[in-house]
Amino acid sequence: MKKFFALFLALIMALSLVACGAKEEPAPEKEEAPKAEQEAEAPADDIEIAVVLKTLASEYWGYVKNGCDQAAEELGIKVTVVGPGAESDIEGQVSMIEQQIGAGVDAIVCAPNDAGAAGNALQAALDQGIPVLAVDTNVGIEGQTSFVGTMNDEAAYQGGIWAIDTLGTDIKAVVIYGQEGDNTSNMRRAGYEKACEEKGVEVLAALSGQNTTDGATKTMEDMISAHGDAIDVVFCHNDDTAIGAMNACKSAGITDITIVGFDGNKSAVELIIAGETVKATVAQQPTAMGYEVVKAAYAAINGEAVDAVISAPVKVVNAENAEEYLASLG
Repeated sequence: MKKFFALFLALIMALSLVACGAKEEPAPEKEEAPKAEQEAEAPADDIEIAVVLKTLASEYWGYVKNGCDQAAEELGIKVTVVGPGAESDIEGQVSMIEQQIGAGVDAIVCAPNDAGAAGNALQAALDQGIPVLAVDTNVGIEGQTSFVGTMNDEAAYQGGIWAIDTLGTDIKAVVIYGQEGDNTSNMRRAGYEKACEEKGVEVLAALSGQNTTDGATKTMEDMISAHGDAIDVVFCHNDDTAIGAMNACKSAGITDITIVGFDGNKSAVELIIAGETVKATVAQQPTAMGYEVVKAAYAAINGEAVDAVISAPVKVVNAENAEEYLASLG
């Protein structure tokens, strides 16, 4: 009997040892989140985005600024929008870019007057890890986060096709493009000329109007002196240019001509409705572009993925849809 109890006691002890050895393993430690996730997202009111536009001295760029301001209010962040007095002031814009980077902004947006000059200045931002975005006109610098804007060549092509389909192919055209060397200007000119080439329309001349009403007036005067009433249609870089061309035609007593603008500014749409020689404008969405580029910059600051190209739609505004479009501008 004693032997039985000894064996029983030994069995109990063995089972106890097994139970102790089968103790539940401790749960694995939770993996540490990446550093970027550990750091609390910076308060929105501590974030500052700089937007350096081509100028603030035009209706169109005012619309872009409005979009930037709307996004800033919605997101609760600070957005500083600046621009030189004229699109021809390349050095002035470069200086503004440098000033904003030096101020320590969290992201910078640019609509370059000269992509090469702006790109050189913006490299300092990239070197510091500051996101760089382009709006309306692409900078195209390596490392750029995103471009928000119109596909300018395709948009101008649409304007050219509208005019030729409206007037017929037995016409002659001139092109008043923008700032010499500006990428947007080059693309819009190419779009207009592509439409003319496809439809067999002769382009009598293509000259710069310097992106201003006064500059375009002088350019159109020179074209009238050279070609007179042979000109049937004028394809313009923007609506300010279209108004300049219209002023020159009025001074010369020319009324039987079609002027096509670009941007969709209220001032141009009102001229279309009034029956002036500005018959159409290729309407961009500048307010939407300003809004979307600030939102994209904010997303980039917070480490979110941003599309490399965010395309803005366009439409050709003419007498048939001008009233509806004007109402949409508010």
